[in-house]
Amino acid sequence: KGAFLLCKTSNPGSNDLLALKLQNETLFEKIAKLTDEWSQKAAAESADSDSTDSIPRLGLVVGATDPHALSLARQSAGKSAWILAPGVGAQGGDLDAACRAGLDEDGSGLLIPVSRGVSRASDPAAEAKTLKEGINAAREAVLESKRTASSSSAAAEDSSSMAPYQKEFLEFSLKEGVLKFGSFVLKSGRTSPYFFNAGLFSSGSALFKLGKSYAAAIMASELVEKDGKVKFDVVFGPAYKGISLGALVTAALYSDFGVDAGFAYNRKEAKDHGEGGILVGASMAKKRVLIVDDVITAGTAIRESHTMLKGIDAVPVGVAIALDRAEKRSLEDPKSAVQAVARDLDIPVVSIVALPQLQEYLRSSPDYDEDVLKLVTEYRFKYGV
Repeated sequence: KGAFLLCKTSNPGSNDLLALKLQNETLFEKIAKLTDEWSQKAAAESADSDSTDSIPRLGLVVGATDPHALSLARQSAGKSAWILAPGVGAQGGDLDAACRAGLDEDGSGLLIPVSRGVSRASDPAAEAKTLKEGINAAREAVLESKRTASSSSAAAEDSSSMAPYQKEFLEFSLKEGVLKFGSFVLKSGRTSPYFFNAGLFSSGSALFKLGKSYAAAIMASELVEKDGKVKFDVVFGPAYKGISLGALVTAALYSDFGVDAGFAYNRKEAKDHGEGGILVGASMAKKRVLIVDDVITAGTAIRESHTMLKGIDAVPVGVAIALDRAEKRSLEDPKSAVQAVARDLDIPVVSIVALPQLQEYLRSSPDYDEDVLKLVTEYRFKYGV
């Protein structure tokens, strides 16, 4: 026997009561924790507890219209609790976001009831089939995301995964105004709760720290052999932003780690006098080349650089960027621009920080309230990979 306990309903008015703050948690989080405690107590007291102690006696009802609350309820109730999540369909809940927030680590533990969306459809059977396929696709996307996250240090979730250089990078990015929180409409049309503009690294001290951050991220990545030797010979900065970034990174690699790599960059237009051509700096023919840029939005610039380098018989071996937004290119495409570049070009992409580190920083920082964290978390649930 078992029961589902009302935890956080799907209607907006539920925040008036269920989202009330107690001490260090909301009322609905407290309910979720009690559900876990009561389930364990019931199992321990059961006459056949030896065979049922891993089976939860209580589940939760948490609306799918609030992915942030759904995620917090999952964390509070533990991985073994089943969650009934109404709200997908007529109430406008996002199926993919609900799955990301509510599924356990095995891609299970979540029940998604849809009534009006099926019963009022012109073809209920077809609609039910579409929903079933959507749920299975969302489950697979979540499992794939978890597999990717577990194998990538950039996507690590807990605070212990944040290296000192990552925390320092976020702190001085915020101080310089490079990283801001608010409401920003991106080129994609999405409204993002944060914005990153590397062009605002515009002082000597900021550029010095930026180069050191890149170098630290590179040396902590798979671009370094077990014996400490780097897997690249030349750092390449694509025009325009990449030129200064490449120079900073090359200098920081030498000053901080004794890595004396070559440096090269390209011009947008070929020079018809002097040395001529579009490439400047170290020769890259038959050399292993690391490409450095600020971010990867669509990946177009990186792909063009890759094609150009292959055309001069260079060997692109990786890409280093400052921030990985770690978000899907579209709701129909579960891969991010960074993941797509790594997959299509078959080279690793290293970032100083990614969206998970930003989220973790907000959790631990006393300088930002819960509203900022909530907005970033909800954005990640909706668009994150």
